[in-house]
Amino acid sequence: MAGLYLLAPMVNPEKGSKVPEVAASDSVFRFENFEKDVIAQLSESRQQYLSGELAQVKRGDVATQESKYWAKMVTFWKDSVPVPPLHYFYQAKLAELDNTEKSLTFAAHSILGYLPYERNHPVQHWLAGRGRELFEKALVLNPANDSATVGLGGCIMYGGSAAGDNPMEGIIKVREVAEKDSNNLFAQYMLGVGGVISGQFDKAISRFEKVALKQPNNIELLFKLAETCEQAGQKADAADWYERINSLVGNPEMKKELEARIQSLRKG
Repeated sequence: MAGLYLLAPMVNPEKGSKVPEVAASDSVFRFENFEKDVIAQLSESRQQYLSGELAQVKRGDVATQESKYWAKMVTFWKDSVPVPPLHYFYQAKLAELDNTEKSLTFAAHSILGYLPYERNHPVQHWLAGRGRELFEKALVLNPANDSATVGLGGCIMYGGSAAGDNPMEGIIKVREVAEKDSNNLFAQYMLGVGGVISGQFDKAISRFEKVALKQPNNIELLFKLAETCEQAGQKADAADWYERINSLVGNPEMKKELEARIQSLRKG
């Protein structure tokens, strides 16, 4: 996933097709329209496959067939045609059907982990809302799950608030866990994310650095730290963190991009 920070934007494996854009001005993301637009860009054979699988839901035990269909869609939209919003939608459906703390939190954390990479805000906010719903259901089953509380706060930060786009609501939830346990690195990391979202870059850097001391090889974290230093205008520090990342990765294309960014920061 760290490669998404530097490499090209995600496109469909279907030749020449891209994941459809949602206008930034759209106030409501409509999943049905999004899925329809994605499918319309697929090859005829893939469209026939999807139509055939959906038709199976109408035969026999509908509930069982529906869950089987969702499971196939989870795999299809992850491996055959990678479109994360569709993959996570069906993963969430399966988790809600299972309705166990483990399945709900796994699906919710999966969504939360992807949110920083989704650049289209209506899609990001919609996904954050789905993640929030899953974490809330998990907390009904186990209110003492601090990881789920932090995850819930994270989803709210990314626009998943039921009452509107209010990141502070999420920051407050995460802070409650961090104040109870200052060594909760997940909470410290998400407070750093909250700092970035709210434009408090110095505070975000401090949180990320605290986590980096304990997780020096966490590439995703190091990318966050380097990018935040850039946003704060701390070019030398950003270059140092990118140097650290460069020493950890082996992908030649990524190393090339990192070296170019490091040179640019050193010069500027």
